[in-house]
This record gives sequence, structure tokens and C-alpha cells, in this order.
Amino acid sequence: MRIAIVHHWFVSQGGGERVAEVFAEMFPEADVFALITDPEFIPAGLGGRHVTASFLQRIPGAKRFHRHLLPLYPLAVEQLDLTGYDLIISSDSGPMKGVLTNPSATHICYCHSPMRYVWDGYHSYLREMPSLAKVPFALAAHYVRNWDYMAAQRVTRFVANSNYVAGRIARYYGRESTVLYPPVDTERGFIVNTPADYYLAVGRMVPYKHTEILIEACNRLRAPLHIVGSGPELARLRAMAGPTIKFLGALNNDDLWQTYAHARALLFAAEEDFGIVPLESQACGRPVIAYGKGGSLETVRGHSNSAPGQATGVFFPEQTPESVMEGIRYFESVESDFTPEIIRKHAQQFDTAGFIHRMQQFLAPWHEAFSPKLETGFDR
Repeated sequence: MRIAIVHHWFVSQGGGERVAEVFAEMFPEADVFALITDPEFIPAGLGGRHVTASFLQRIPGAKRFHRHLLPLYPLAVEQLDLTGYDLIISSDSGPMKGVLTNPSATHICYCHSPMRYVWDGYHSYLREMPSLAKVPFALAAHYVRNWDYMAAQRVTRFVANSNYVAGRIARYYGRESTVLYPPVDTERGFIVNTPADYYLAVGRMVPYKHTEILIEACNRLRAPLHIVGSGPELARLRAMAGPTIKFLGALNNDDLWQTYAHARALLFAAEEDFGIVPLESQACGRPVIAYGKGGSLETVRGHSNSAPGQATGVFFPEQTPESVMEGIRYFESVESDFTPEIIRKHAQQFDTAGFIHRMQQFLAPWHEAFSPKLETGFDR
């Protein structure tokens, strides 16, 4: 059996790249394809394997401005030659579901999200664009949206990374999917006896993360906030930060986990499709103060609707500074109810080993090596 692993691009490090890395570890004989690659961001788990990139790789500046190449995505995807492969596994939050395969091949698409910038996030992205860019983007998005729907019909089976994403797959593609939560490296987590007094925010500095409302809330409360990450919004966020806000930049893994473990709690304002950052914080026994929508509702047990002592965080209802402030105040009023060991145990349900086991079960009908591991009653 010839196997191909397809990922949208390797130009940053995040949850999608982690999933592609685990697939590569599961299938060391597989060939790997992507639209664009940057050697700096090829996951270590790919074991030095060559990654075949599309023609977009040859466009100057493509690694940095890949999102501006939206009109070229369909052509680039369909030019990747996957003839001769029996099983294609795509890790996709973009157009990779549209790869062309042999009629007899099986294509399993692990969907992190339908493309937000052409579906539910379209109007939000359009509002933020300069006036001269609005019409070209609207035309490109219309074309890619129609192509993306048709491309989704080529997939044999969809796997969604959360129930939230499964609902969006059904809405936009008319396809059912199986939910398998992505792998989280919870084994790196550890508990410290006495955490520090700062709140923590982790993630890329991009608009949809809404880091600005966390900064504004902590400015008003004069609460210490440490921010990990970088991105295009960094200069604007620095300009609005008060004296209690500290920017730590992009940290290496060891320093990041130390920062998680010593935080008072994680602040999380994004409406994520799944959201690995809250689980990494919980793997260190630290509670989460999160926006109560999207994947966070599946990874954080809210204080107001959990059994006594079983909560792992609190939710705030709106993406506003005032709502974040209410969430922080509520957390501080019930902070003694949180138990680090229980929070960490909750996060360990999402560890990498569990993901591999569940994925092997799911793939058993199409890969004979996993068939003996298929459990009685498993729904194919």
C-alpha cells in the first residue's frame, strides 16, 4: 500500500503541523506533500523526509505571503501528482481536500476547519482589508468557495477535530464526519506547588485571536499579563499595553511549558475550532478563563456547570474587555475550587497516544495493519 500525507503548508508551527507530524510518525513509509514549505518549520517527526511542494514554492515571497495566493490554491492543489497512491491522508484547514486521486484510492481528510476566510469568516476578513483589496478578494473568495465545496465531495471520509468543526463541515460541505480530537503533547506538562501571580496569553498575534481585549481588560484591572507569541499584530498590541503587560516573544518548548506551569491562569479570547493552547495550560494544572464559544466548550470544563471540584476553567460570554474582566473577577472569586491534579488529569484525555490509538481504529477498514486492533462495536 502506497500512502501519501498531504498538509496545506509548513510555514509556521501549530496544531495542524502537529497532526501532520503524528501522521508521518504513524506512517514512516509515506510520502509527504504540501503547497509551500519552509525548512525552519518542517516538524522533527518527519524524520528528515523530503516534502514535495507545489509550484507556489517558486513564487518569490510565497512563504511569507502565502495567504495572498488564494486564487492559485485550486490549481496548485490539483497539480500535486498523487497517482499511484492507495491511501491519502490530508491534514487540512485550507484547500488540500481537493487533491486529485485515482478512482480506487481512499482519501481521508482530517479537517481542522473549513476555510474561514471564504466561509463563516468571510465578511470579517473583508471588513479588515484596505479598500483597494476588497473587490479582488471578493472575486477570488467567490471562486474558491465554489471550488472548495466541489473539492469536499471528492473526499472518501471526513474526520473533524471537534464537534464544532463537524457542524461546520455538515453546514458548508453537506458531509458527515467522525470526531477525533487532535493530539496534544500533555506529557510535557507538570505541576508547580506555588504558581506566580501573572495571567498568561499564548498564540499568534493575528486579529481573530483578540489579544487586544485581554490587554485592555488587564490594563483596566492592573493585572499582570504575560503574552507569548509573535505576528503581524505585535506592534499594535505593544502600543496599547500598559505597565502590567509583558511580551515574552516566541519561546522554545522548555520555556513555554515553564511559563504555562507558573501562570495563575490562561486567558483565551479566540473562537477556535479546537484550541490546543488551553489544553497545554491544563496539562500543567492551570485553569483557563476562556471565551465560551467554539472548541473551548469541548476542552474546558466550566465552573458553573461542573460537579464540585471537577472544573478546569471559567467562561466569559462576549469578546469584549468588559466580559473578560467579568471572567477574571469570577475566576478569582472561586479560584480555591480548582485542583491542579484534576485539571491535569482532564487534559491527559487528549494526549498523543490516545489520538494514535483512535486514529488506528478509524483507519482499520482501509489499512490492514490496524485491522486486528479494531474493537468490537466500532462504528465504521
